[in-house]
Amino acid sequence: MDKRYFSDKVVEWYEQNKRDLPWRTTRDPYRIWLSEVILQQTRVIQGLPYYLRFVEKFPTVKDLAGAAEQDVLRLWQGLGYYTRARNLHKCAREVVARYNGIFPDNFEELKKLPGIGDYTAAAIASFAYQEKVAVVDGNVFRVLARIFGVEKEINSPEGKKYFTQLANELISAKNPDLHNQAVMEFGALFCTPANPSCNTCGFSKTCFASLKELQAELPVKAKAKAARPRYFYYFVFQKGKSLLMKKRDDKDIWQGLYDFYLVEKTKAVNPLKIMREDASLKNFVEDAHITSKKYKHVLSHQIIHATFILIDTDEPSAKHLKFYTTRQIAALPKPVLISRFLEDQSLAVQS
Repeated sequence: MDKRYFSDKVVEWYEQNKRDLPWRTTRDPYRIWLSEVILQQTRVIQGLPYYLRFVEKFPTVKDLAGAAEQDVLRLWQGLGYYTRARNLHKCAREVVARYNGIFPDNFEELKKLPGIGDYTAAAIASFAYQEKVAVVDGNVFRVLARIFGVEKEINSPEGKKYFTQLANELISAKNPDLHNQAVMEFGALFCTPANPSCNTCGFSKTCFASLKELQAELPVKAKAKAARPRYFYYFVFQKGKSLLMKKRDDKDIWQGLYDFYLVEKTKAVNPLKIMREDASLKNFVEDAHITSKKYKHVLSHQIIHATFILIDTDEPSAKHLKFYTTRQIAALPKPVLISRFLEDQSLAVQS
């Protein structure tokens, strides 16, 4: 297929079918960067409200750079992958410190910033500065794999290199921003993972997958490792409507977020047995109430099985924790798992 034909065809489709999204009507690299970070691992319908809240609270990169990390994490709460939020904050501070609040205007320089890899750098460079560099995400992988019949694994180093090279060969020199938006949108709305609209597709007569009926097989992706199960036992010390909480500082999931006194086990066990063996818990066995609801929280490579044990007491001996009122807790950044528990126990208030 002629490269110019591909670009013209997909752009033509885009101009007739594109969604009206706020980051598509700006050349502001800050807002483009913000949208791309939020939309990593997140669908547009879920990410859009977060984008609007971030823009309202932090209208410029200098506003974001000057914010407290806790405020950034709290606004991010519910999106998951909290490393993105910490890198977002770190990157904003570096843009202000090193570049006086102005994002670099090219792909290679953008990649030097915290949390900005090839994909995000290409998005900013092409959308804000119209640099001829291809954006390659899951939608682009799928469109190129199907139309051009690429059977390389998209999550292998060889596959990523091949697709990136192909995408850069196809990109329009005249309108690289429009081309990139078009290919991503085509994959998101038309050439979808399941039930793509092949019958009305402008590439149907030349698309490898359509001609060979391989839509379900392309793109090819190596199987991911099985998710690791983890067993969390949360001991929730309660004094009236106040709860004992702590900030997670370990280099583990949810770093910087708040949860309760936690004991982790490699398999399911009786919570009372844990209490009898833990120096900080053994005096509270008689006060413990094990909640009947068990929680399963699925992360990308882990499955958290959580049990919550409520303990009514005035003087807990757990270290590194302090009491917070429900109103104070509402303002703290918390894992979704903790928020679910608080809502189920009618301990959540609106922040």
